[in-house]
Amino acid sequence: MEVRIGVQQAARELVLESTETPDAVAKKVSDALAKGAVLDLVDDKGRRVVVPADRLAYVEIAASETRRVGFGAI
Repeated sequence: MEVRIGVQQAARELVLESTETPDAVAKKVSDALAKGAVLDLVDDKGRRVVVPADRLAYVEIAASETRRVGFGAI
């Protein structure tokens, strides 16, 4: 699943592929916002992304698109 994180005062968004469910990521986001802590996510390659909750602009949680191969990919 793809997670896009917008950070205040940053020109680019953070994009990561996560193996967690959308509900689990949404719970981590809401917990971080409620506690005023940090949002701590790990991508599918084991890299960790840590963002202060007070700097979050938005978090977009979406299913990953599978790449189609062949003549139907147009």
